[in-house]
Amino acid sequence: MPGARWAHKASFAKVPKWDYDSAMRLIAVSHLKQFWEKHPPAEQALLSWASAIRAVEWAAPADIKAQFATASVLKSRRVVFNIKGNDYRLVAAVAYRFGCVYVKFIGTHREYDQIDADTVEMK
Repeated sequence: MPGARWAHKASFAKVPKWDYDSAMRLIAVSHLKQFWEKHPPAEQALLSWASAIRAVEWAAPADIKAQFATASVLKSRRVVFNIKGNDYRLVAAVAYRFGCVYVKFIGTHREYDQIDADTVEMK
């Protein structure tokens, strides 16, 4: 079936058009959508964050800090992003060599306080 490989793109009507040739690829975007469906105030902030990720090319942690000064870079190649004025936290693993950002956790500040950002995985 031609085009079936990317058929999932149609289910994200509110997510900006994903360009699979963009600098950084965002993996597990469905988790963002699931989260903003539960927490509608997070939607615009997550859409903005996703657009910003897709428009950059990071080669090192310093590149992330230059763009997101409040982000915390962890030793495990993970980064904690503050979303919507620190109302929410997003943990992502960054594969610089492959140009991929993998969403590992998105939650409220209270939920974030209960996880280990170095090892957390999406359920």
